[in-house]
Amino acid sequence: MKNVVVKVGGEVVSSPEADAIAEDVRALVEGFHRVAVVHGGGPQASALQKTLGLETRMVAGRRYTDPATLEVMKYVVAGKVNVDLCAKLLAHGVVGVGLHGASGHVLQAARRPPQVMTGAGPDPVDLGLVGDVTGFNLPLLGDLQERGYVPVLACLGCDAAGQPLNINGDTVASQLAAALRADALVLVTSTPGVLRDVKDPSSRVPRMTRADFARGVADGSISGGMIPKLEESFEVLARGARSIVIVGKLSPGELLRAVLEPGSVGTVLEA
Repeated sequence: MKNVVVKVGGEVVSSPEADAIAEDVRALVEGFHRVAVVHGGGPQASALQKTLGLETRMVAGRRYTDPATLEVMKYVVAGKVNVDLCAKLLAHGVVGVGLHGASGHVLQAARRPPQVMTGAGPDPVDLGLVGDVTGFNLPLLGDLQERGYVPVLACLGCDAAGQPLNINGDTVASQLAAALRADALVLVTSTPGVLRDVKDPSSRVPRMTRADFARGVADGSISGGMIPKLEESFEVLARGARSIVIVGKLSPGELLRAVLEPGSVGTVLEA
């Protein structure tokens, strides 16, 4: 039995690819593997912000979260995207349970203090109502999985005082994988792995070390949201997760292969 965390980006939830992912999650559950799904909702949140006349402000691939933006994240991420993903899983025979930080305090967080961020210059950056993960309600997740349910976590945490906090979805997935000492963390993105040239899918990097990552940031071939994604992932490897693979543009069966045959698809990260 493998303990698997699957992170799905918001752009993937609303794509036909979600059907292939749901089928493979069903195959994993039927194979008696424990699966937890974490999702974001960045594209959907940005679209609603635009409709409402709100500015989407990004800093080194992270969303600046003022009170108005947090309201958008609650409506979109813990609302529409979570419902849509649970519904998609249900249509493929997977019983997902939608969760967010305030439900069962499953995702515990504290507001992030200003700090220096890779790719954002030398000065500390304040991202507003953004949280750092402080813990998970692991007994609740374990109880759900023991009964054959799949927890579906929106990337909204909550502190002990009841303040919801926006958290990057990759961060949530990475931290959860570390807390569970997961056998596999699969990050499903809009690209088929880490690319040397973002416009060329054939430039996929099959394997990447931390040193490769540092060189890519320095020469500009790794930028934007891929920086925090990889940064978090290498930290998780150091804390004991056994396998991390970045995949995308998935066909049926490829998520299953990413878990059971690491290295067969996407980019495998190596400590």
